[in-house]
Amino acid sequence: MIMPQSIDTFLFAPCGMNCMVCYVHLKIKKPCHGCLGDNVDKPDRCINCKIKHCANSKGHNYCYECNDFPCKNIINLEKSYIKRYKTSLITNSEFVKKNGIIAFMKKEREKWFCTCEGVMSLHDRYCTECKRSLDEVVEL
Repeated sequence: MIMPQSIDTFLFAPCGMNCMVCYVHLKIKKPCHGCLGDNVDKPDRCINCKIKHCANSKGHNYCYECNDFPCKNIINLEKSYIKRYKTSLITNSEFVKKNGIIAFMKKEREKWFCTCEGVMSLHDRYCTECKRSLDEVVEL
C-alpha cells in the first residue's frame, strides 16, 4: 500500500492506535476501514472490541475523553503495545487530546512513511511495498 498524502482522521482508533499502520488495514486485497469506519472486511475481534464499545456506550469517540482514562482495559493494552510494538497508545491519545487528530496523523505519516513511498506496518514491522524491515529504517 502506498502511503497517502494525508491519513484520514477516522483511522485514529478510540484506544489510541493509528489504524493506517495496522496489519489488518494494510491487507493488500481488502483493507478494513479502521476502527471508526464501517465493518466491511473488518475482523470480528475489531468489530467486537470491548474498548471501542465501552467508549461508545459512554458517548465518547475516544478513550481519552473519558474521566476514567486510562482505565484497566487501556493500561493492559498499553503494556502489550509497548512490549511487542514499542508504541504507547496512551501517549498517542494524550498527543491527540493536546494537539488534535490532524497533527497526530501528520506526525504518524512521517513516522511510518518508507522511502519507497510504502507504509511501514506497526505489527508486522516491514514496509508493505519494498518489504524492508522497520528495524533497518529507524529505531523507534
